Amino acid sequence: MTTQATDLETVRDRLARTPGALTPHRVAEALRETGRPVGDAEVLAVYETLRRDVVGAGPLEPLLRTPHVTDVLVNGAEQVFLDRGQGLELTTVRFPDEESVRRLAQRLAALGGRRLDDATPYVDLRLPDGSRFHAVLAPLARPGTVISLRVPRRQAFTLDELVEHGTVDAATAELLDAIVTARLAFLVSGGTGSGKTTLLAALLARVDPAERLVVVEDASELRPDHPHIVALEGRPANLEGAGAVDVRTLVRQALRMRPDRLVVGEVRGAEVVDLLAALNTGHEGGCGTLHANSALDVPARVEALALAAGLGRAAAHSQLASAVDVVLHLVRGADGVRRLRQVAVPARGDDGLVSMASALDVGPDARPRPGPAAGLLADRIRAAP
Repeated sequence: MTTQATDLETVRDRLARTPGALTPHRVAEALRETGRPVGDAEVLAVYETLRRDVVGAGPLEPLLRTPHVTDVLVNGAEQVFLDRGQGLELTTVRFPDEESVRRLAQRLAALGGRRLDDATPYVDLRLPDGSRFHAVLAPLARPGTVISLRVPRRQAFTLDELVEHGTVDAATAELLDAIVTARLAFLVSGGTGSGKTTLLAALLARVDPAERLVVVEDASELRPDHPHIVALEGRPANLEGAGAVDVRTLVRQALRMRPDRLVVGEVRGAEVVDLLAALNTGHEGGCGTLHANSALDVPARVEALALAAGLGRAAAHSQLASAVDVVLHLVRGADGVRRLRQVAVPARGDDGLVSMASALDVGPDARPRPGPAAGLLADRIRAAP
């Protein structure tokens, strides 16, 4: 262990034994008790390190303040990555040891009112500043405790900004605008980090300001620029294992709140049944995000979630066929840029099962090409009241 690390541990131990606020004066006294001379610069350096260790995200704080950062990922003490929208970058930030990573993870979990220890070695929550925090303790995780922080953008991207960033082109943006204006129900599909929430927020900002949006999320991430939003957020169980409120319960509550549009930030479980039911009972323009490998895989994904919730295969496909008008699929390219890859519409076959038909495909050259269902999508937009 280096001299600096030894000094940090020594000061931390001495401060822990004597109650009081963390101040440069107390740090200086603790350092001088080690028996060697110390200067003001060293005192301030140790104080700042300790301050970061007990306030905010510790050594990760500068990374979280980096312009355009979307994710900060910690893989044990030796690897810390960030993502500024162009793929993962290895940073120079390091932790002294595994215990430092574990201590930071436990402190962040405590900020969110959750327990993180050997009995409960993983946690997923939203921090007071809006960041999404996930952690898994070692030895479940290798090469050490793993921390994932998703940083919310202070202001949501607009559809025009997504055009500038290459997520969609101008013509496709007009199509998406028409889908929203026509109050078509849609799902945004894609993998983790593909930009589903970003695109959904941009589209919700295009909704008529006179409409009331009720947004349901497991952890609040959607920040659409819209004047009338009511947000409901799920709640995990407390330390006693009581008090949990799941998304399915919140979807049912949202239906009683006179939503002009019901939005489920991420459909990942039994709430898919309630969402499909709501979209089949007059709640037009509803939407949500869904993890899927492609737009063509969305029916299978919905079927699997519905079956787990007790809805049979035939009923799930019947509900999907009449509830969802469009699926927008996003991918993240090798260059780190998130792009809309496909716009598809559900079509029900003679066997009653739903398959997806492409209305628009975007190739590797980023040029959109109409698909076989382009006419069907145009008809649905024109048929809107």
